[in-house]
Amino acid sequence: MVHKPTFYEKYIKRLLDIVLSGTALIVLSPVLLITAILVKCRLGSPVNFCQERPGKDEKIFRLYKFRTMRDAVDPRTGKQLPDEERLTPFGKKLRALSLDELPELWNIFKGDMSIVGPRPLLVKYLPLYNDEQKHRHDVRPGLTGWAQVHGRNLLSWEERFAYDVWYVRNVSFLVDVKTILLTVRCVFIKEGISSGTSVTMEEFKGTREESHV
Repeated sequence: MVHKPTFYEKYIKRLLDIVLSGTALIVLSPVLLITAILVKCRLGSPVNFCQERPGKDEKIFRLYKFRTMRDAVDPRTGKQLPDEERLTPFGKKLRALSLDELPELWNIFKGDMSIVGPRPLLVKYLPLYNDEQKHRHDVRPGLTGWAQVHGRNLLSWEERFAYDVWYVRNVSFLVDVKTILLTVRCVFIKEGISSGTSVTMEEFKGTREESHV
């Protein structure tokens, strides 16, 4: 199925992204500054975590977030320690409040991302998606998304991708507003921050069967 952008996607959604992200960057500038100072004091430099991620049509961009983990390595092997050991209590609080995501407002303002859309994942996952799951890249990735308000990291990869594809096929102003309102609720009740077995989502290794919601 070829995704055909609606009038809302073509002319309204991007305009709203610019206005809302620009306003948020100004209004939340004190929060961004204080958070950056705290990250610097607690975790050191650099303050931001930058990583390449695939965006719309799988175009690669640099994602910005506040750091939540220590740069700790195993002294015996020299390899980086697991996420569970590098994630600090301070980092957990940032994630619980979604403060680590605030620098992504700049990605939205630039046009790499949207406020609502499938979350941008790792570049190395690109060859692993099946034909259905690849459609998650038909739209700009989002700061929050339909999967995030329906379980976030508690969902399996297949469930998350099915929600992502549902969103791509049902993008509308009302769906975006509903997603934003549900996101506020999820942040306040701190829902789905960790998966059932890890402080972060387990690595995606591909799926054999297509999943639908």
